[in-house]
Amino acid sequence: MGADKPKQYLTLGEQPILAHTLARLYQAFPEATLVLCLDSDDRWFQPEWVPFARWQRVSGGNERMDSVLNALEAIAAQDDDIVMVHDVARPCITPADLHALYQAASSHPGGALLAMPVADTMKRAGAGQQSIHTEPRDGLWHALTPQGFRYALLRQALQSARGDARLVTDEASAVEALGEQPLLVSGRRDNLKVTHPDDLALAGAILTAQLDQLT
Repeated sequence: MGADKPKQYLTLGEQPILAHTLARLYQAFPEATLVLCLDSDDRWFQPEWVPFARWQRVSGGNERMDSVLNALEAIAAQDDDIVMVHDVARPCITPADLHALYQAASSHPGGALLAMPVADTMKRAGAGQQSIHTEPRDGLWHALTPQGFRYALLRQALQSARGDARLVTDEASAVEALGEQPLLVSGRRDNLKVTHPDDLALAGAILTAQLDQLT
């Protein structure tokens, strides 16, 4: 992002991205327990941004899976409890998508993840970023978050995947490595992940457009 602070603390309106994201999660699941994975030396976080009554902060790890495992090990959960993992840089998640994912993860043994079918033509790049092949897009989906799984399954999958972190880019890929098949839940296309500088203005526009729909 080229910013002077982590992207989750950049502001949209008068609130940081993190606060917007937590407000959306709370709107959908006010009784949930929240675990925030943050760097141990994070100096920007403010506890007043958290609306949940039950929450805790844990230290993040070297890789995404390490952070999620730290969170799983910090909570007292039953094996069949549903755990939903979300990128805090996705502030435009809607309560409707959150509820749809929770229902799917609760009913499907392999868990579920929000995703959207690929709509654009997909190109395979060669040396020098030259297009060498057009990939068929049938059956291809963009993986989003949250992703939801039963506690025991997700913990087992991430512990098993520690031997080859390169293959684990999200929780679903770790679960797939166990032979399970997470359910793809079609989510909204405006579930944007703030990654590049111009995403900040786009996220702000999306939140403004969603305001009337969610109130």
